[in-house]
Amino acid sequence: MIRVAVRAGERSYEVSIGSGLIAEVARLLPELPRARRAFVVSDPVAAELFAEPLAASLATRNLDAVLLRVPQGEEAKTLQVSETLYRQLAAQEAHRDDMVVALGGGAVGDLAGFVAATYMRGLHLVQVPTTLTAQVDAAIGGKTGVNLPEGKNLVGAFHQPDAVVADVGALTTLPERDLRSGLAEVAKYGLTLDPDVLAILEERSSAIWDRDPGVLEDLVARCVRCKASVVTDDERDEGRRLLLNYGHTLAHALERLDAFAGRSHGEAVAVGMVFAARLAEALGIAEPGLVQRHVRLITMLGLDVGGELPPLDAILGAFRLDKKYSGGVRFVLLEEVGSPRVVEDVPEALVRSTLEEMGAGR
Repeated sequence: MIRVAVRAGERSYEVSIGSGLIAEVARLLPELPRARRAFVVSDPVAAELFAEPLAASLATRNLDAVLLRVPQGEEAKTLQVSETLYRQLAAQEAHRDDMVVALGGGAVGDLAGFVAATYMRGLHLVQVPTTLTAQVDAAIGGKTGVNLPEGKNLVGAFHQPDAVVADVGALTTLPERDLRSGLAEVAKYGLTLDPDVLAILEERSSAIWDRDPGVLEDLVARCVRCKASVVTDDERDEGRRLLLNYGHTLAHALERLDAFAGRSHGEAVAVGMVFAARLAEALGIAEPGLVQRHVRLITMLGLDVGGELPPLDAILGAFRLDKKYSGGVRFVLLEEVGSPRVVEDVPEALVRSTLEEMGAGR
């Protein structure tokens, strides 16, 4: 097992990474002497697979697990589902010393974290991510939120967990498409902050597809260390943490649009990273070859960067709803692999032509 410390403002907590950890959650939690109940927010798939061993472990700490089921995926991240959880907590007479446990993927973690941040102005939160995307990214750093019809994560709060327990054994249950989607987030860390991650993706690919726990533990830990370092420097997304949005500016815009429905977050990020590489080359920020490097890596991971995109004007409109929009769209671009920077004032004409070259409709 690997443990990585995250220091965010006045808060510090540990991310535990290893195989079989869901059954050992209780021993990985900090001391919470007044907690009596753990309200486990989980989707149907994760609950079926992991709720029972999680509850058994919590019982060893005299914590009564109360399962609160929510829809799977982005359907869970609404104000309506949040209200349902608030009312269930109220009916159960939850108190501020109790805890919310997020058991599932990134959507469950975002929703459960938001509810924990806002019910009674803050409950304890434990993240138990069961997807690769959540283990390397969504469960760490304290960002919580739900969606509005107008866009993703427009309602939210920063609320750091008390602990994160990443059981890489849970990744053996993922459908291959979900694993590939998570690898897009892993690739993001390799392209921006830790090029050694790219070597693991390229040289140990067969072990990754076989869900080798040792390789996955190393891969997750490297990504968590990257994110922990950035969160320590910039908890509230005002500076260096913006670098973690590599590929996500376009990805989030695409995910707002019905014309992109049916494609996963990781698939959107893959398209977004190739788009960012194209901008970097076109602006002369990066030397020629960066786009080819991206396409080769992303194709190797089984992610599609081709195909038709939504209408151009719809994408540009969605950009303006980005939470980090500030008088214009800011993009994270690479000077080279491992050297990212935030770039403002990218000419709209270049953004338009690049999107058209990648298949944006009119």
